Amino acid sequence: MKTAIRKSIRKKRSPKKTAGSYETIKNYNGKQYVGMQIGRSHKWYYDKGEWKDKKITPDLWEIRYEVTKRRAGKAPKGSGAPVGTGYHWYILAHQEVIKLNADDYTTVLSGLKYKIAHKRAAKGSWSASVPTQRKTLLKFLKEMVAQLEKEPVTIKFTYKDVEYKGEGIPVPGTCSNGVCYDLDINLNGRHVGMLHRLKNSWKIEGVDDEKFVEAIGDVVTLWYE
Repeated sequence: MKTAIRKSIRKKRSPKKTAGSYETIKNYNGKQYVGMQIGRSHKWYYDKGEWKDKKITPDLWEIRYEVTKRRAGKAPKGSGAPVGTGYHWYILAHQEVIKLNADDYTTVLSGLKYKIAHKRAAKGSWSASVPTQRKTLLKFLKEMVAQLEKEPVTIKFTYKDVEYKGEGIPVPGTCSNGVCYDLDINLNGRHVGMLHRLKNSWKIEGVDDEKFVEAIGDVVTLWYE
């Protein structure tokens, strides 16, 4: 069963090589889409930006961040969205902060961003009206709540003489035939990151210990046996 799950995951998560342009129609779990192919990633560098916080309730803050992001490297000629394209994303993320001194903090932001609407370069209007964007966001949030209310993947293992306990929350839309390929991992009271199944391994962005990540992946695989 474990071998079958691994083969199923490899087949599902191994994207085909690009055979067309950015606007080529592609398919994922029966849904058509355009843009970057599922499973691929971008790396960006952010200029010195401006982040503002405003406390609204004891546990709720308003945030605003403005910055220019730049591709790490150069985009292949003719690839990507045309200049002038716009996107409206909704972000659900963990921000982990540790104070270093009176003025400095380390900060890591990790989570999900969901496309609410887009604007093509040749058009001046967005792909969805404000009411439609609100309905799209509501649908996404309901899916997230429904997933959070389900039983999570229980994770428990020992690595380098340290016992780890926690859970993995499957990301909506990434499960197939009862097996989930992307999970938000929390261990020993802290957020670790998003676990992804690659062709022959597992990966958590920002976690360099591959054996540690594989240990988590092995527990997840056994969960679905």
